[in-house]
Amino acid sequence: MDTLDLSYRLTASLVGAIARACAKGLPEGWRVRLEAGAPEQSAPGWVWLHAVSVGELLLADGLIGRLRTAGQRVHVSTGTPAGLDLLARRLPAWDAGTGRISGGAFPLDDPAGLEPFLRQSPGAFIALETELWPGLIEALESRSIPRLVVNGRLTEKSLQRGGPWLRRAAGRLTLVAARDPESAEAFRRLGAPRVELGGNLKADLPPPRPLPETWAALRSAWAGDPVLVAGNTLEGEEDLVLGIWTAVRAQVPGLRLILAPRQPRRFDAVAAELSAQGLPHRRASDPWPGEGAWRGTGILLLDTLGDLASAYGEGTLALVAGGWGHPGGHNPLEPVQAGVPTLVGPGFANFADLVPPLREAGRLQVVEAADLEREVLARLADSPLRPLAPKPLPEALTGALERTWALIAPHLPPVG
Repeated sequence: MDTLDLSYRLTASLVGAIARACAKGLPEGWRVRLEAGAPEQSAPGWVWLHAVSVGELLLADGLIGRLRTAGQRVHVSTGTPAGLDLLARRLPAWDAGTGRISGGAFPLDDPAGLEPFLRQSPGAFIALETELWPGLIEALESRSIPRLVVNGRLTEKSLQRGGPWLRRAAGRLTLVAARDPESAEAFRRLGAPRVELGGNLKADLPPPRPLPETWAALRSAWAGDPVLVAGNTLEGEEDLVLGIWTAVRAQVPGLRLILAPRQPRRFDAVAAELSAQGLPHRRASDPWPGEGAWRGTGILLLDTLGDLASAYGEGTLALVAGGWGHPGGHNPLEPVQAGVPTLVGPGFANFADLVPPLREAGRLQVVEAADLEREVLARLADSPLRPLAPKPLPEALTGALERTWALIAPHLPPVG
């Protein structure tokens, strides 16, 4: 162990000791990691799949299906309370009665947090997108356990912030299956020894799960009305969406709105804002009323996790937020695949591999905030009330799951 590794281990150990000493006063996100329990695997050779939060867990669907079909035993970890909530709901379907898929919180990256997870060594570690924990990666390397990153995403900004610990961790990776050419180059510059282009797994996700049966009452009550679905809104974008919805509704009577904030911690604040503006609404997390109550409700606040992809299919027009007043944007594939006309903002840098080909194929439009009201009116006027049928993506965007599987399969443990 050289000075760089030692400095990280000492720092992580100190942080871990302080965190455990004052655990009761820490935010929930810290506490769930302090309480992380190792998987109950009877023998070494399990696959550790880490998805940092909700978005990465949703991305894991296809990969978990492949691992389960191949007979692997998999433990899925996540690092946020919202991720744990979604994980608990997804695990039964992921396991499909095999008893081979488990899940729980990701531990602190210090020796005390990692030791229970390494007692029965995994046969491979797979991280989704950009989760490079130097302590874990060093421990895995010392045990000759493959260290894989899939759907690897690394922006120029993240690359510039990467200090010596992150660069050391990248240099210890066995393989990066990068999401796009720009990310592949960034990982190479960070020091990853083997980087291949896997593609964006978001484009190869299985169809979203059906919505709960309770949606039938809303579906029936709103059947004759156009519905605007605004997904993954960030702070400030709810005001933009509500202003546009109010203005357009004056010209399109009966227009409904499904509003899905990106961050669960903001659900209550957005609900309070709707109430303050006197806008009749219901929360998806509350008990669902019958059809009659939905006729008098203009807005559904979608404050449940994992339902947005399917909820897009209930709409006439989708607004994929995150790109109006914010850099980055959010995934436009879900409404596009559902066959719903889709508008996104100009700040789509995090999805620069998806938006241009979808725009060229006529599957979405990039619209400035100042033009959004006009475009919403125009698209509502020439769109069916509900999508006629799901539509395949442009061929250039497909095949990521096959390519990624071909890259990681040689590094997986043998199935006993």
